[in-house]
Amino acid sequence: MTFVVLDRVTKRFGKVLAVDNVSLSIEKGEFVVFLGPSGCGKTTTLRMIAGLEIPTSGRIYIDGRDVTYLEPGERDVAMVFQDYAIYPHMTVFENIAFPLEIQRRKLRLTKRDIEEKVLQVAKMLQIDHLLDRKASQLSGGQQQRVALARALVREPKVWLMDEPLSNLDALIRLQVRAELKRLQKDLGITTIYVTHDQVEALTLADRIAVMNAGRVVQFGTPKEIYDAPTHVFVGTFVGNPPMNILKCKPAGDVLECPGFTIKNPGVKQTVFFGIRPEYIEWSDKEQPGYIKGLVYVVEPIGSEYLINVKIADVLLKIKTLSEVSLKPGDSIYFKFDMKKAVLFDEETGNVVIRGIE
Repeated sequence: MTFVVLDRVTKRFGKVLAVDNVSLSIEKGEFVVFLGPSGCGKTTTLRMIAGLEIPTSGRIYIDGRDVTYLEPGERDVAMVFQDYAIYPHMTVFENIAFPLEIQRRKLRLTKRDIEEKVLQVAKMLQIDHLLDRKASQLSGGQQQRVALARALVREPKVWLMDEPLSNLDALIRLQVRAELKRLQKDLGITTIYVTHDQVEALTLADRIAVMNAGRVVQFGTPKEIYDAPTHVFVGTFVGNPPMNILKCKPAGDVLECPGFTIKNPGVKQTVFFGIRPEYIEWSDKEQPGYIKGLVYVVEPIGSEYLINVKIADVLLKIKTLSEVSLKPGDSIYFKFDMKKAVLFDEETGNVVIRGIE
């Protein structure tokens, strides 16, 4: 069931086009992540859904209702920010209860009702033992859980999150991320989450909207975004390391690429040849059909190795689980898994062919 709809939404700040004709349909209970670099329009889009910004044009619908010009309090959404915005002089209980207290009459809540709701959500986030503490006495991870609890206690229709984990250290971020994913699935709350961190996006999302220059470049599942990018920007932005991109020109039956040629599948224009680093086989010995390169540097990255290979005037990255004893300047031989290769149009950046036989 479609629950949140953005219909040709545009936002200008003076002469600056921040969001450019964005259309999206988000299902009820879905976890959608807006992913993109700084300035791509992801936070502005989230703020328009929240009612903190009004679109220059276009419409926004939540649960079938046009909310384009409604005040934030009339939309039944809850927002969690990068800065937790909890009140340091209040206890954890008072912080979580705050949104219920200010709407107590409207919601016809008794003091007992509020206590029960706060305790329920605090137990869910494992902070019920902290309810009597002042917020200023909490760690960063605990403060973030309080912010999440305060957003949850109202039982909103939509949960909006603007980089809520970016201020946490790496270990706590991993823990809270796992808790957040479990919690969202348990409660089934439609969630829209903004981040520039591709790992967060790939691990949390049911679907990802990759944004650049105010536009949604691709909207799909994490697997689709990673394995089947529809635009060269997606291939280079998503993935660590990113997709290898090499400029190739048609020359009859082949495409001439830096240091090698491949079969031309029928393109007539200059293209970018894209291949993920893990889809390249390699050997330290010459093999039939393999391309020769020179090792530039080898980077151990935990259980994997990243081999930087110099070929012609470009660097190619190969990711491998095999132990690497090669040194800079050594010869290396490699071949591409062409079924995983992608060709992008040089001018538009759009995919031309995916998978080359």
